[in-house]
Amino acid sequence: MHMLLFGPAIVALQQATEPGGANPLLGIAAFLLMLGILVVVHELGHFLTAIWMGIKVEEFGIGYPPRALVLHERNGVKYTLNWLPLGGFVRFANSDDGAQDALYGAGGSLAAAPPWRKIAVMVAGPLMNLLLAMLIFTTIFTAMGVPTPTGNQQISQIFASTPAAQSGLQADDMLLSLAGQTVSNPQVIGEVAKTNTGQPVAAVVQRNGQTLTILLTPGPWTDPNGTAHASGFGFSYTPEVIQERVGPLQALGYGVTYSLDLTGRMLQGLAGLPGAILGIFSSTASPDGQPIGPVGIARATGEVIQQPGGFMAFWNLTAVLSLNLFLLNLLPIPALDGSHIIFSLIEWLRGGKKVPPEKEALVHAIGFMALMGLMLLITANDVIHAFRGTPVLGGG
Repeated sequence: MHMLLFGPAIVALQQATEPGGANPLLGIAAFLLMLGILVVVHELGHFLTAIWMGIKVEEFGIGYPPRALVLHERNGVKYTLNWLPLGGFVRFANSDDGAQDALYGAGGSLAAAPPWRKIAVMVAGPLMNLLLAMLIFTTIFTAMGVPTPTGNQQISQIFASTPAAQSGLQADDMLLSLAGQTVSNPQVIGEVAKTNTGQPVAAVVQRNGQTLTILLTPGPWTDPNGTAHASGFGFSYTPEVIQERVGPLQALGYGVTYSLDLTGRMLQGLAGLPGAILGIFSSTASPDGQPIGPVGIARATGEVIQQPGGFMAFWNLTAVLSLNLFLLNLLPIPALDGSHIIFSLIEWLRGGKKVPPEKEALVHAIGFMALMGLMLLITANDVIHAFRGTPVLGGG
């Protein structure tokens, strides 16, 4: 049996959401719809490639066993719906005695298939998730335009008892320049604060159609999480973007490059994953990049689906999670696609000599138990944040 493990997920969203007020039933329904799409697309990659390679498939399942019902049966393949709606699987014929091979050819069972065929089947699932994300982003860019930064920064929140609060700066102000410098690169804001501690600097902002100049004096401040900063202003901000209309071919190019860029940023974020896991039982809101499980993803889905533009936000989140599944399933984590690929590569390099099945099964079993333990840990954290009312995606 090959399984798709949905989560823990690394959610990297590019937009803030309004916390609170989410209808949990709507969030759960949207989450299950999203999960169904991601699972079916992923497993279709494995399923169709296996059929193309002449590898026998016994079952195509949505959800984890126990089985709820058989939806359909065709050419010896059972299409099933299972009770645990947290993933899916394709069950391959696993005979090593040649019986399946006599019926279906040299690649009749997955175990008997040549390593390159196994690798193709394993890669196909994650690849379908990558293609799905590219398709979704392309559709969004075609319909809504490509988000293009203007070079300004939108002030989203002013923290209490900070230099920004004392200056009269307000949330929703548009920061045009700081100390005579443009802020298209947001690092400029931190650099200006460090080099001008205790010295007033001019911030040019746009407020209600008027351009104002406000004096800010960077200095020590403490953020809502209790972290002390030696110098800064004490406001949060996001880039101002406009939607630039493009044609379908341009949207396709942006969809492909945006997906690859976001995947690269997720890959970089994996370096901080161990520390994020160790610190998940924090009383603060879940920061970008913090791993969340099914409960957290369901809550995040509820948050985005009920904000203005929630329909597009839902598909944006679906694409992000699809990229997450593409990346995580290719990592050499026992029980996931990447681990199966590694064992197939070892077999290939050894001239077709397999790793003893009992040893491979032991590695996958230990890895799967470790993943389930991590999932329970992350789910417990998700539940704690849910009872505290902490928004998954932050309040901006």
